Amino acid sequence: MARKARNYSDSGVYHVMLRGINRQDIFESEKDYIKFLYEIRRVAFPVDEIGRPMKPGLVVYAYCLMPNHVHLLVKEQDVKISDAIKCISGSYAGYFNHKYEHIGHLFQDRFRNENVADMEYFVTLLRYIHQNPIAAGLVNNVKDYRWSSWREFDPDLKSYVPVCCTEAVFKKISFDALKELVDEPLPKTKRILDFDSDTGRYLSDERVREYIRLDLGIQEMSEIQHLKKCERDEVLKQLLMFCENALQISRVTGISRGITDRIRSKM
Repeated sequence: MARKARNYSDSGVYHVMLRGINRQDIFESEKDYIKFLYEIRRVAFPVDEIGRPMKPGLVVYAYCLMPNHVHLLVKEQDVKISDAIKCISGSYAGYFNHKYEHIGHLFQDRFRNENVADMEYFVTLLRYIHQNPIAAGLVNNVKDYRWSSWREFDPDLKSYVPVCCTEAVFKKISFDALKELVDEPLPKTKRILDFDSDTGRYLSDERVREYIRLDLGIQEMSEIQHLKKCERDEVLKQLLMFCENALQISRVTGISRGITDRIRSKM
């Protein structure tokens, strides 16, 4: 099947998302986060072979590096957004695979993106991106997360690798106004494009594993992959009725998303 063409933004501004394949972690250490930031900087502030500044490949307004995914708020420049993101993710994937002897793809499919057409949504994304670590339960306050661009916005904090054009943001909204918005959680009804299209209720991975062990009588998740096809499909059917989330089932069981989707289509 041909890939769906990307929608291009008239403003040139995009919310970009990258995720580890099967939600695996893409950052294992502090050095990994810093390496990814340097890859962003290399595209946002390129230099020639003798160190002279060149035209930027991207303007970066905000970012958040989470353990298994990345959010970027960027503006396309002379380089196409797809080429710029491919440069960042490809270089980082090569580094990661070499360092950890990882084989295969690091990132899930192509990156996802959405157009940012107006200032209202731009500010909404500034809030959403910086609030990601709180929503994930990693920190209690935006300022406490080490791997988001809030460290570039807040004058009391120090950034590890500056990559953002904060001046452009502050021309539109003051720091005090932005801080007030960022510190206020977004309403649950606010719709932001995110990775998961599954709409089922949320259950932790451990709760799903517990269901498999106690209710389905399977002690090791890897056992599911070695069941007869009819038995495996029945287990997946039970899981789909239990948690509804095909992505999560694939992650917990190691069974491909395609197989789980096929079973769900027949239910």
